Amino acid sequence: MGKEKSMEKPVDDRTERVVLATVVRDRQEVREAEEYLDELRFLAETAGFATAATFMQKLAAPDKRTFMGSGKLSEIKAYVEEQEIGTVIFDDELSPSQTRNLERELGVRILDRTRLILDIFAQRATTAYAKTQVELAQLQYLLPRLSGMWTHLERQRGGTGTRGGAGEREIETDRRIIRDRIARLKEQLVKVDRQMATQRSGRGSLVRVALVGYTNVGKSTLMNLLSKSDVFAENKLFATLDTTVRKVVLENLPFLLSDTVGFIRKLPTQLVESFKSTLDEVREADLLLHVVDISHPNFEDQIAVVNRTLREIGAGDKPVFLIFNKIDAYTYVEKEADDLLPETRENWTLEQLQRSWMARNEGVPCIFISAAERINIDRLRKDLYGMVREIHEGRYPFNNYLY
Repeated sequence: MGKEKSMEKPVDDRTERVVLATVVRDRQEVREAEEYLDELRFLAETAGFATAATFMQKLAAPDKRTFMGSGKLSEIKAYVEEQEIGTVIFDDELSPSQTRNLERELGVRILDRTRLILDIFAQRATTAYAKTQVELAQLQYLLPRLSGMWTHLERQRGGTGTRGGAGEREIETDRRIIRDRIARLKEQLVKVDRQMATQRSGRGSLVRVALVGYTNVGKSTLMNLLSKSDVFAENKLFATLDTTVRKVVLENLPFLLSDTVGFIRKLPTQLVESFKSTLDEVREADLLLHVVDISHPNFEDQIAVVNRTLREIGAGDKPVFLIFNKIDAYTYVEKEADDLLPETRENWTLEQLQRSWMARNEGVPCIFISAAERINIDRLRKDLYGMVREIHEGRYPFNNYLY
């Protein structure tokens, strides 16, 4: 763990190369930390960066001053200087003081996981509503970090560096401007939230179904398939920010289907707060379609993240239909005959995995599909029709003329 791990993937000369860093805590497996770094690398790629190397250090807890130990920071510093790297990204949210200290130690720009996700959201936001949500989250993140930014600027321009100097006065001015802007953005969102709540209440008596899941599991592809629409779908994280609602008719039964922003491990609290109206589609849904990428090696942890997030936003008690997507991409490692090690989940065939989840998931229906390859979609439509019909009949027992 003392040496950096270089990435073999060739990068475009125009793409900025970055270094990723993380701390492996006590009772955390190195494999888990590596999987988290893989996700951080995917986030960096989504933001337009190319990963040159990754650094890991095992510590009981992150250093309060510099997050990582001095020895590991020396390794990173030597590498970024040799390779002329301008940015290091850490797989945790850094405190303002940690960010300042790391910039001083390494002499490069420092990003943390939260800032990276906020930057991706800013790139992905297309509607005025989404842009307002993202700007609010960015300003809430920026406000406590202004002091370090101005210290950096004063060094650049040769400021006095004394208390009550130009930098400190500018900081207070900027804080006031940002607080005022945050207040105005919140007022704008409250107005839009009311409008969206009115729109939701005006949708009539139709059953409401919401697609939820970890980011990049294929929700938008499934949305397009079920609703015969053209929602933007891409193999990148957070391809969808704005909630899309479509009317879907299965056989002769209409219902509303919404596609929402994907969840992720350590989703910044600023984003959860800013996107609360978008998440109202989940809270007010009658049925959740929890889409899972079964080809992902860490899909069970992703299920746990989504379930935890649903509980946090007040939607943990909703009826759920678990949809395991991307079965066409599922792979397993076949055990050799002389391999005496215990069998693990990685050794299970798709059929074994299906039987396992169907057996253990009592009370939560599940299905295994491929939205991209249209595998088992007819069965999905049939099962979904039955669930929506049951909800409709329970709500309107004397209004079954549709069937």
